[in-house]
Amino acid sequence: MSSIKVECVIKEQNEVGESPVWEEKDSTLLYVDIMGKRVNRWNSLTNQIDSIATEKLVGSVVPRQAGGYVIAEGTRFAFVDWVKRSVTPVANVDDREKPNTRFNDGKVDPAGRFFAGTMGLDMKPDVTDGALYTLLPDHSVVQHFDQVHLSNGLDWSLDHHIFYYIDSLAFMVEAFDYDIQTGGLSNRRMVYNMEKDEGIPDGMCIDTEGKLWVACYNAGRVLRIDPQTGKRLQTVKLPAEKTTSCCFGGKDYSDLYVTSAYAGMDADSLAKHPEAGCTFKVSGLGVKGIPPFSYTG
Repeated sequence: MSSIKVECVIKEQNEVGESPVWEEKDSTLLYVDIMGKRVNRWNSLTNQIDSIATEKLVGSVVPRQAGGYVIAEGTRFAFVDWVKRSVTPVANVDDREKPNTRFNDGKVDPAGRFFAGTMGLDMKPDVTDGALYTLLPDHSVVQHFDQVHLSNGLDWSLDHHIFYYIDSLAFMVEAFDYDIQTGGLSNRRMVYNMEKDEGIPDGMCIDTEGKLWVACYNAGRVLRIDPQTGKRLQTVKLPAEKTTSCCFGGKDYSDLYVTSAYAGMDADSLAKHPEAGCTFKVSGLGVKGIPPFSYTG
C-alpha cells in the first residue's frame, strides 16, 4: 500500500460540513454546510467555491438526473436549479406530533430513489423523534421506520442487496436486507459496534471491495470497516476532531474526501484545531470508491 497523505483542500470552514458528493464531469465536490444553510460546489481544478443559500437547515444534497440537485432541508425535499439559483419545494414530511425535527444525511440508492433521515433538534440521548424517509421518483414520500435518535450515514452493498445505516446515538453501524425493486427494508441487524475512543459514527461511504468508511464525530478519524466480519480494518486520523462525512472522488475515485465541523467549539478548541470545519483529501489509500447515483425524479 502506498503512503497515505491527508491534505486540507477546502480551507473555507463550515459550521457543519456534510453530505460530500463527487461530480466527475466537472471535477467538483458538492457538499452542504448544515448550520450555515448553504449548498456548496468546490471546483478542484480552479479551487473556486460556488454556493447557494437555503431557507432552512440543509442536511444533504444529491445530484438529479434531470439536472441540478435535490436537497433535504428542514422537513422538506426541494429541487435546486444551479443555473437559475432557485430552490423549489417538492415534498414535505411535517410531523405535527414531532415538530422539532430536521433532515440530516441522505443518499440516492442504485435505483434512483433519494433516502434521507431526520433527527430531533434537541439531540438528547433519550429523544427518538427522527425517522428514515425515501423521496420516490414520482415525488411521493415513504417513511420506513421511526424511533431514530439522529439519522446519519447510509449506503448500499455492491450487489444492492444490503442497506447500511447509522443512527449516530445508537453508536453502531446497522444493516438491512434491501429489495432493489421496491426499496423495502427488512431483517435489521448490527454489523459494527463503536469502541469507546472512536467517537460518534456519522456519515459513511463504500469502496469497490465492499468495505465501509465511517467518519467519526468528536474523534478526528475515519474508520474502514468490514461489514461481513464486523472488524475494523483501518483508521485514518484527521486534523479536525469533528469529522462528519466522507466520499470517494478524484481521478478513478481513488481519493477520499472528508468534511468536518467547528460548531460548538470554544476558542481553546479552535486554537488547537485551526482546520476545524475544513474539508480534507486523503490519498494513497490503495482503494477506490464508486460513482454516486442520481435521483431519477
